[in-house]
Amino acid sequence: MSKTDDSHDEIGNNHIATSAVNPIRTDAFDLSDDQKIESIKKDVERILTTLGMDLTDDSLKGTPNRVAKMFVKEIFGGLNPVKKPGASTFKNHYKYGEMLVEKNITLYSTCEHHLLPIIGRAHIAYISNGTVVGLSKMNRIVDYYAKRPQVQERLTMQIVQELQKVLNTEDVACVIDAKHLCVNSRGIRDIESSTITSEFCGKFKEAHVRREFLDYIKLDTKF
Repeated sequence: MSKTDDSHDEIGNNHIATSAVNPIRTDAFDLSDDQKIESIKKDVERILTTLGMDLTDDSLKGTPNRVAKMFVKEIFGGLNPVKKPGASTFKNHYKYGEMLVEKNITLYSTCEHHLLPIIGRAHIAYISNGTVVGLSKMNRIVDYYAKRPQVQERLTMQIVQELQKVLNTEDVACVIDAKHLCVNSRGIRDIESSTITSEFCGKFKEAHVRREFLDYIKLDTKF
């Protein structure tokens, strides 16, 4: 193994992000979804055959196609900007000026270092400056950015940045608590550990506002 390979393994095994945005090529969408599925299907066939699997078995015949469709249509669907959810915003006519918290948003993502699942919950809060967003849109924003090869720190930041744009306010916070199967099922194989990341912006940088948010989500970790 070369020094370059060792360096790349060190980055991946330590779950280090190298970019604040997803590293997507400029030609990422030159192929249609169907073309991508067909190409990935052949790659999965090659992987399984190399591992020694018998793809003539009825149980495995459809696996390459199922995996390819899952990659393109489901677990990596958030790579395609066409699938970005529209966020319905409304005027805050009732003048609600306190914190709004959406907690325990179920999160499924994929670690970009080992392509294994990240499973957890996201907790989001914002303070309106005159605009509010539909509650379900917050869940959809989490789901959209989660459905791509990810690093948890980046995902946390992307959720906050998107809500800041939608709501036209800096006063947004996000905490994610998730298990990484690349830690839980391989490597150190620590099934109990989870990873917590946070992004506090605007008023949430103030200790008493941040504490109120953490009290709402009942997270005892000190930030």
